[in-house]
Amino acid sequence: PSAARKSAFVFCPLQTWRRSGYVLEGERYYEILEVSPTATQVQIKTAYYKQSFIYHPDRNADSEHATVRFSEISEAYTVLGSKALRKKYDRGMLSQSDLMATARPSAKDTGSSAKQTTESRRSMVGADSRGDVFDFDKFIKAHYNEQLQRERDIRVRKEEMLKKKQETIEEKKMGRMMEMGVAVLIAMAVGILASLKR
Repeated sequence: PSAARKSAFVFCPLQTWRRSGYVLEGERYYEILEVSPTATQVQIKTAYYKQSFIYHPDRNADSEHATVRFSEISEAYTVLGSKALRKKYDRGMLSQSDLMATARPSAKDTGSSAKQTTESRRSMVGADSRGDVFDFDKFIKAHYNEQLQRERDIRVRKEEMLKKKQETIEEKKMGRMMEMGVAVLIAMAVGILASLKR
């Protein structure tokens, strides 16, 4: 590509394009998801869930930075989450038409399959089929259920350990009090015996 072509950009709601129709080259999407260009699809998916969890607008209602960041994360995952689009992107051959094709069902998509595809894509950007507010709890349960369960288990174990520790402390206190009580009784008994001998 020529230098003039590299410096010429136009802006689109979802993507920054070259006038030639090709997506901006480089490692920008990898940087957004904070992964290496050699990352596996699983690593990319994990990074997307992690980043979207942190920057989702429902968790950052008054943050313009988070809104922009979430949009960038969704855009990056749209490309890198698809093996075909990622391959073209890595080669600098990803075009606007390629992404536009992913934004709408193909002519072959009919009935429930088209509906599922549309809802799946909408779920990535945080709206349901009616355009309602994103169900963040549902999103968390769907993508972080295992992580949340682990955190709950750890929290329960910590609470149990703390409870046992407190019980141990109480038992030690009771033990010391009993020892002191026995010592007092022995002292009193010795005193009584000594007075009787007199």
